[in-house]
Amino acid sequence: MKSVHKSFIREILKVTEDKNIISFAGGLPNPKSFPVNEINDAVSKILSQNGDEILQYSTTEGYLPLREYIAERYSKKGLKVSADEILITNGSQQGIDLVSKVFLNKGDKVLLENPTYLAAIQSFGLFEPQFLSVPLLEDGVDIDSLQRILDENKIKMFYSITNFQNPTGITYSKEKRQKLAEILKNEDIVFVEDNPYGEIRFLGEDIPPVKVYLEDSVLFGSFSKIVSPGMRLGWIVANEEIMEKIIIAKQALDLHSNYFTQRAVYQYLIDNDIDEHIEKIKGMYRNQRNTMVSMIEKYLPENVEYTKPEGGMFLWVTLPEGLSSMDLFELAINENVAFVPGQAFYVDGSGINSLRLNFSNSNDEQIEKGIKRLGNAINELMN
Repeated sequence: MKSVHKSFIREILKVTEDKNIISFAGGLPNPKSFPVNEINDAVSKILSQNGDEILQYSTTEGYLPLREYIAERYSKKGLKVSADEILITNGSQQGIDLVSKVFLNKGDKVLLENPTYLAAIQSFGLFEPQFLSVPLLEDGVDIDSLQRILDENKIKMFYSITNFQNPTGITYSKEKRQKLAEILKNEDIVFVEDNPYGEIRFLGEDIPPVKVYLEDSVLFGSFSKIVSPGMRLGWIVANEEIMEKIIIAKQALDLHSNYFTQRAVYQYLIDNDIDEHIEKIKGMYRNQRNTMVSMIEKYLPENVEYTKPEGGMFLWVTLPEGLSSMDLFELAINENVAFVPGQAFYVDGSGINSLRLNFSNSNDEQIEKGIKRLGNAINELMN
């Protein structure tokens, strides 16, 4: 535990409890997207019809009809998996813990994207691995760097966020996914593909997960971004050999994920058109993303670079060399605007001049005010 740091984001969120601060720090879905009335109807229905059963213990694997629903949804997107290859988890975050328990011994080498999801660094860190990192390009991982790392190291696990990556918003191209799968087929590596944002592509065409090309990989999914994060429901997709071990780890961890929530979400899904609901989320996030991009162009200095994601909830800002986003954070808080300094997303201490902005949890007025304040802070830092 001494080697595991507090979540930088969680610490920042304490600062942003001040209602005067406009926060682009948290990775929060827009609460206006939550299907409150529909969930209320689903909960009332399941309690009135099957209350005694729903309030009881259940199986470790998760509610079978829900797993079948997930498998069927994957099949429509070109990925053939069975319900037996799906395990319901306490959010996809729990998936990181479970695969770590199954595969990692102290000192094993875990390869991460550079930068990567902060909470993944924290979760993997509990198992005392040795971290290595591979750079990201605009279309995904740097293949040449990846090959060199694999040639020089015995990597146990490679963790990747292929769609609208947290923190950068970058998405792997189809060609990059195929090339990655081709390389990893010849390696004795557990490839873990985290995909919490894949359903919320608001520009461009959907791209199949790497698992379509790499059968023995592990895939995470989540209802947090398309239904509700507070319900804490996600899942793991893995072949039956791997799944057998993950189920044992899950049994030891919490017996099973919240059965009541599983039943409520399933009832919501079969009573409503989830694709119609997702389209509403996409429209909302597309507008918020476009507003943030236009405000960045208006208020931030020209020598500040940024990504233009086609989905998800984040974009990535890079300041000119020599500037520190940690120094900027202090100035930004004085301007009543918050973000996450980029260094928190790197395992090698780099990223000093980068930062992550969340656009999904702010309205147009907040985005304009917040980016204008951020521009003031950057100008103050530069001067």
